[in-house]
Amino acid sequence: MENKPKSFPPQEMEQPGKEHKMNPEPEYIRDSYKGSDKLKDKVALVTGGDSGIGRAVAVHFAREGADVAIVYLNEDQDAEKTKELVEKEGRKCITISGDVGEEAFCRDAVQRTVNELGKLNILVNNAGEQHAQEDIRDITEEQLKRTFNTNIFSMFYFVKEALNHMKEGSTIINTTSVTAYHGNKLLLDYSSTKGAILTFTRTLAQMVADKKIRVNGVAPGPIWTPLIPASFPGDKVAEFGQKTLLKRAGQPSEVAPAYVYLASEDSAFTIGEIMHINGGEMVTT
Repeated sequence: MENKPKSFPPQEMEQPGKEHKMNPEPEYIRDSYKGSDKLKDKVALVTGGDSGIGRAVAVHFAREGADVAIVYLNEDQDAEKTKELVEKEGRKCITISGDVGEEAFCRDAVQRTVNELGKLNILVNNAGEQHAQEDIRDITEEQLKRTFNTNIFSMFYFVKEALNHMKEGSTIINTTSVTAYHGNKLLLDYSSTKGAILTFTRTLAQMVADKKIRVNGVAPGPIWTPLIPASFPGDKVAEFGQKTLLKRAGQPSEVAPAYVYLASEDSAFTIGEIMHINGGEMVTT
């Protein structure tokens, strides 16, 4: 996708969104991206790894030499495609389906990763969901709990179990959002969870620094992922990302290299930080 689209055909889909139904499908890795063994023989677990940013991260990690476990809800076709892409890079991949809002599932997913891939060096907490509402009174108790369970509670669950297996030099990377900094009037509960993830990242980094485990985050701006047509009406999708300085949305392929950096020794002196990949949406950090 050398010439990135500045607009998209109007489209909508059911939650949680299916990458194979998107028009156009997102770009998950550039042909020109050359791996250099930055993550050779590491093992990563990526939540929300079936599509969007999670897929891009999984494939980039594989190109850098890592085996990958991808966790997803029920998007089986997308997950199998990601598995195929990882294996095409010559690395192992396992798929684990379930609800990240349930602690028992998160614990089992980590244990399965260690059992089947031998260890756990990198945890990417990326799973997320959003539901646009124009009025806070339209946010039901069910939606509120669901959004917090998926977006932030899951991070507590995964980290609690992952730390039982991680050794010195391991890394944790959390996906927050530009909405943590300037909000979004249609995404009140989602933006609130992303603000929580920001603080979670900075505080967890302090908590585990003595273990020589680094925690950082990435705050994407408008990125073309299944969450977009699954969350907004077609007219909003058509203009998605056009308010950035680059006048377009980003692609997952343009975000994933930040995760490679934070997972690798290149970022050995980076801890408790958030990387902003947002097309020029200026934020105050």
